Parts: sequence; structure tokens; C-alpha cells
Amino acid sequence: MKSYIQISTTTETKQQAQKIAQYLVETKLAACVQITGPIESIYRWKGKVETANEWLCLIKTREDLFDKVEAAIKKLHSYETPEIITVPIVKGSKEYLNWLDSELT
Repeated sequence: MKSYIQISTTTETKQQAQKIAQYLVETKLAACVQITGPIESIYRWKGKVETANEWLCLIKTREDLFDKVEAAIKKLHSYETPEIITVPIVKGSKEYLNWLDSELT
């Protein structure tokens, strides 16, 4: 049985989020990328507390494509250490998961 995941990453601009999303979908590394924002992020970076407005990408893909998606994000991203985290899709409608899989082959 195939495993599906949702990967999240944040970007500095909407344009960068769109560029990453477009690339991932065009190359069939993701079936869908939702972009939301701006969001406010408060985080610790190099010993200081920082605040930034960012754009959140929610990437739907298969688990076996994670390494390729990660490499693509790192290549296209402007951050020194971009957020790239994954959560498993533990359940989903049969129709949606079939669609997701069909767009990745």
C-alpha cells in the first residue's frame, strides 16, 4: 500500500511560494500545493527571537517522493535552513487518494 504525506514549508514571499508550488506540481513531485498567508512566524534564529511574515505551502505527495521534494525545495528556496517537515496522511477518501496518486505518475 502506498503512503501519502503532507510536507510544509514557509517562504519569505508569495512569489517564492508560487514558484516552488508550480515546480513541484509541473514535475509531478506533488499533486497539489496549497499556499496560505501571510502568516506571522515567531522563531529563534542564531540565538535571537525573530518575527517574520511568511507564506505557508502545504504539499500533498507520496512518501517515496520525499527526498526529491526536499531537494527541490532546497534548490528553489532562499532561506539558509528552510522549514521542511512532513506529517503522514493517515486516512483520506479513496477518491482523493486515487486522484493524488494518479497525478504523481
